[in-house]
Amino acid sequence: MKFIALPLCFFLCYLKSYAQYTDSVNYHVLLTSTGSINRTNEDRAYLLNNALNFGLKKKSFVLNSTTAWLYGKQNSDLTNNDFSTTLNFNLYKTFPHFYYWGLVNYNTSYSLKLKNQLLAGGGIAYSVLDKPNAYINLSDGILFDQSSLIAGDSYHTYRNSLRLQYHFEIKELITIDGNHFLQNSFSRKGDYIIRSSATLGLKLRKWISLTTALNYNKLNITNSENLNLTYGLTLDKYF
Repeated sequence: MKFIALPLCFFLCYLKSYAQYTDSVNYHVLLTSTGSINRTNEDRAYLLNNALNFGLKKKSFVLNSTTAWLYGKQNSDLTNNDFSTTLNFNLYKTFPHFYYWGLVNYNTSYSLKLKNQLLAGGGIAYSVLDKPNAYINLSDGILFDQSSLIAGDSYHTYRNSLRLQYHFEIKELITIDGNHFLQNSFSRKGDYIIRSSATLGLKLRKWISLTTALNYNKLNITNSENLNLTYGLTLDKYF
């Protein structure tokens, strides 16, 4: 549990000190709550997916903290109890559309048979398309992975982390967002992680949207994967 608290504590301390020395910081809060329910005469299933993002942005620096929880049951059987918390930053100090990034990420996932996972590292990123209503970004870097599996095995490795990220906004009404990761181990053959999420939003107001989210995750070391389609609301506020 200490790995959950550390990123959050660091973020809160940084936010407090940073706000004292600058008056040009923009803040962003993003709350997404989606889910699905299926009920028949004999079966009941539900899935809840909640995520909270809080970030700050300055001209040359962006800091984000994200926490997500996915929980689901099929009748009385647990299918998902997956938790993730991330602290990441982007540093814009070179040429346009390019930045350095770093992150600390903690995960636990019942569906992927993952007891604990701590990822930490950094890398570089470049936006091949960078407009207010259209954004495509590619990034690559190295992460240290310290993991323990529900089966009892523990290991550590270094991973290459390749990411494709995009955002499109159509007539200020429809938004399309995606984050897709491929994380291969340098030393463990056949050990790779796939994390993929795509979100379609229909804006009801400037700060509220109807949302459909598709998430796919695969942890090859445990031969486990999950695919979840949920729908609900997103609250998006800048201040």
